[in-house]
Amino acid sequence: MPENSRFAPSASRKAAVALAASASLALLATACTGQSGAGASDDPSKETTLTFWHAWSAPGEVAAVKSLVAGFEKAHPNIHVTVVGGMTDDKINQALRAGGSKAPDVISSFTTNNVGKFCSSGALVDLNPFFEKSGIDPATTFPKAMNEYTQFEGNRCTVPLLGDAYGLYYNKTAFAKAGLKTPPKTWSEFEADAKKLTIADGDSYKQLGFMPDYHGWESTTEHYLAQFSPTYFDAQGKSNVAKDPAFEKAFTLQKRLVDELGGFRKLETFRSKLGDEWGPKHPFHTGQVAMQLDGEWRLGMAEEAKPGFEIGVAPLPVPDDQADQYGKGYITGTIAGIAATSKKQNAAWELVKYMTTDTDAVVGFSNAIHNVPSTLAALKSPKLTYDPRFKTFLDIAANPNSTTSPASVNGGVYLVTIQEFGYAYESGKAKDLKAGLARTAAQIDTDIAQAK
Repeated sequence: MPENSRFAPSASRKAAVALAASASLALLATACTGQSGAGASDDPSKETTLTFWHAWSAPGEVAAVKSLVAGFEKAHPNIHVTVVGGMTDDKINQALRAGGSKAPDVISSFTTNNVGKFCSSGALVDLNPFFEKSGIDPATTFPKAMNEYTQFEGNRCTVPLLGDAYGLYYNKTAFAKAGLKTPPKTWSEFEADAKKLTIADGDSYKQLGFMPDYHGWESTTEHYLAQFSPTYFDAQGKSNVAKDPAFEKAFTLQKRLVDELGGFRKLETFRSKLGDEWGPKHPFHTGQVAMQLDGEWRLGMAEEAKPGFEIGVAPLPVPDDQADQYGKGYITGTIAGIAATSKKQNAAWELVKYMTTDTDAVVGFSNAIHNVPSTLAALKSPKLTYDPRFKTFLDIAANPNSTTSPASVNGGVYLVTIQEFGYAYESGKAKDLKAGLARTAAQIDTDIAQAK
């Protein structure tokens, strides 16, 4: 994994998130006992030491976290922070359940899919009382999608700590050769460009315009679906997958693109011979794929690979009937919270508040690891330093039409269920889309009911 933190929130982060999202569910079971947020009784003005666990592991990232904490300690000389990095969700969840003097007071996690589990289990305290006491309104402090993915059923047990935004990378050299002057904004333009950029090579491709398969690196169902602005659950908490037309439209258009670019089998055969997501031989870096759905970290990785062509960055296209919402995208990121078992919750809040709402602190951390700032003020700060192309992701994060996948009591299980259906539908194993979406919705409802 490259050390340069422009590469990613950590290459290992993205590779491990899917596993962590499911593996940690079983560990975070019964409700934890601890103080209840507003009832925290410690005096944050007294001398105290907090323990902060985080998941970053690359040397540059670890140094950035230490610098962030050093800024806090300078502003709060009576509060000392013991920082422990490289912590997985499994280890965090075990510690939150066990408590004790060695357990963390504050944690950060890469797995936004587990917010529902963190909140419903009581492992992390509800931060709403702390925000209220501090006079901070989360709705006007954080971008809309980040504000949404850090709470579950009114319980705001986490807070955003930098974020990730997804957009479209494109090979400007390939675009010029194909006579294309601008990136596609609507899905029909996207389809046309993907076909125009595809150069056949017998039964394979010399260049593929876009890899639409759900196995294709970051082209997951939830990343696609964000452009269609779906409502995953209805007011009663039931799956909306079979009722909201956005899902049927998204699956239909993706499947059509798969078929138009050569069909599932041909695409998968080609994909199986391409480089992996985190190495220098990623097919976008090598020019084998001309457009790529990806997060803000891809820019640094691609440039480091010295691709031999100019890289363009734009928002991912939107459905034609939502052309006025071009500029939105999928948002996720790192979350932070306070352990319910902590006896120092008021002091812990001072640390969390500083790391996540102090504009200069957020900007400094963003500059250091090149993730998207997680407050609206930081997104506009003149102190941000970045490649001009990075602004695309800042704009996507600030766009009120950008969306995320909502929290659920059983974490990201419902997303896995949707993705599994996506695999079956794009491959032709599932032929009846409406019936498949109905079965998917029923399975999601069953899984959630069993988790309660």
